[in-house]
Amino acid sequence: MANTHHTSGKIRVAVLGVGSLGQHHARIYSELEKAGQVQFAGVYDANADTADKIGGKHGTKIFTSISEAAQNSDALNIATPTTTHFEIAKPLLAQGKHVFVEKPMTDSSAQASELVQLAQQNNCVLQVGHVERFNPVFKYLETAAPEPRFIECHRLSPYPARSTDVGVVLDLMIHDLDVVLAFVKSPVTSVDAVGISVLSHSEDFANARLRFANGCVANLTVSRVSAERMRKIRVFSGGKTTPCYISLDYRAQEGFIYRIARDGEQESSAIAKLLALAGSHATVVSEFAGKKIVREPVPIAKDEPLKLELQHFVECVREKQTPMVSGESAKQALDLAFEITRQIQSQEFKV
Repeated sequence: MANTHHTSGKIRVAVLGVGSLGQHHARIYSELEKAGQVQFAGVYDANADTADKIGGKHGTKIFTSISEAAQNSDALNIATPTTTHFEIAKPLLAQGKHVFVEKPMTDSSAQASELVQLAQQNNCVLQVGHVERFNPVFKYLETAAPEPRFIECHRLSPYPARSTDVGVVLDLMIHDLDVVLAFVKSPVTSVDAVGISVLSHSEDFANARLRFANGCVANLTVSRVSAERMRKIRVFSGGKTTPCYISLDYRAQEGFIYRIARDGEQESSAIAKLLALAGSHATVVSEFAGKKIVREPVPIAKDEPLKLELQHFVECVREKQTPMVSGESAKQALDLAFEITRQIQSQEFKV
């Protein structure tokens, strides 16, 4: 791993780009600095007023260029528009700087490969911002549903006020692609996708159906022209020991698991069942097709995924470890997103 050249012993991190998303990165590094976990070196933004506002808010240095930020940092956090990621990250990795880059990593597969190679050559940490992998919901899924057979993901939002320099597949679906690839742990054998442009020049709604070598099927739907916000995943898990159905909400960090009752679990009263239908978080045991079925809330310890993600980055730099969402891992989701986008674009010209 690249060496650090300062005397405080703490990793120095600068944030490049402090707009709608980057401002939250700055807030968290400021919190981590107060907790003694990192040295928040400062911020840079192409818009000087934005940099002044966020830098001033957190009492940190405001850099006038990326090169100045690099000179004063061991690691740099890139939260700029996707189209700039490669041109910013490439020279930083070449200098031996550790890099956290927001998703999508780049807007081309070749560029992603080059960044991965540069990070390896220079012993740098390259972590990509697939934040749902740090959501406590995903941690629970990995343990509770070890043999996923069918997965359904919905990620819906109103049209964003921020700029949309990419289509909804690279903007939203890539989160679910990354999660599903990490969860299923099997090669994708087929992809079938459809998408529609509604308010922008690229697709605003998309659906993709993935088949995996182990037989699992995943159905992913994303939209940024929805009246409601939704980030949910539903999993049907097979296996002889733990067959179950799990419905989880990433935003609320809560959900339910349905499973066959263990010995001794008695059927719930009619009142308990009515309360459950009304939204109660109680465990309910009911009879179905001659079997006792348990519906119970999942035990998730709530936390801010972005904070967990950036803490992980700092820890990987400090301990010289490969991050959970490495450049190689993120490139798999990116390549799949490009294939889905390619299919959607090829359909636009068919009558």
